[in-house]
Amino acid sequence: MTPVLDVEGLKKNYGQLEALKGISFKVDRGEIFGLIGPNGAGKTTTLRIIATLLTPSDGRVAFLGFDLRKNPEKFREKISYLPEEAGAYRNMKGQDYLEFMARFYGRNEGEVKEYVARGQQISDLGVRLKDKVGTYSKGMTRKLLLARALMTKPALAILDEPTSGLDVINSLEVRETIKRFAGEGVSVLLSSHNMLEVEFLSDRVALIDRGQILDSGSSQALKDKYQAPNLEIVFKNSVRSNI
Repeated sequence: MTPVLDVEGLKKNYGQLEALKGISFKVDRGEIFGLIGPNGAGKTTTLRIIATLLTPSDGRVAFLGFDLRKNPEKFREKISYLPEEAGAYRNMKGQDYLEFMARFYGRNEGEVKEYVARGQQISDLGVRLKDKVGTYSKGMTRKLLLARALMTKPALAILDEPTSGLDVINSLEVRETIKRFAGEGVSVLLSSHNMLEVEFLSDRVALIDRGQILDSGSSQALKDKYQAPNLEIVFKNSVRSNI
């Protein structure tokens, strides 16, 4: 089966700094693939390149068979990206924000209405969608942004720290939503420094540190390999074995 996303030898340099040192991984249809590692490991740089916001220094990225360098517009058509520090227009009502974003992707009024209806369901904000985003809590805003990212059912959803700053209940609801959409065929590439969260969410994970992938596989396979009870210990042991 051809992967939805195929990353080979991806590099990114900022002057003399090597942010990415030739990483490779693949994401299949309906798979949740997690990049885990500490701050500064290269996770966000990787996501921004795939989202066409940064230009790679070297390597190849293919999405649905399209090459990133040759066909970046194909990526933008079928990818959604939710940055860690994303925000919504504070003076817009939640409902108006969903409709505004839906019009970037809907090819006709029917599709726009379909996306907005799905966004309403995902956000689960009910009557609060009639209120301005500036009155929302961080959890409500994050739910609205996740709704924006998933309402079009993209071929690939790129989520950077999707539950950053959320309480336990909101985090659980966001995770359940992500899992549900993956079950409906949406591929998900997410990053987090919360390794236990990624263990819960992901079908496969890649351990990344200092711009390099140390190891990858299912959470259980990695725990077995490193004789560890969880991915935090897996990561610590993998770092030691790669020194």
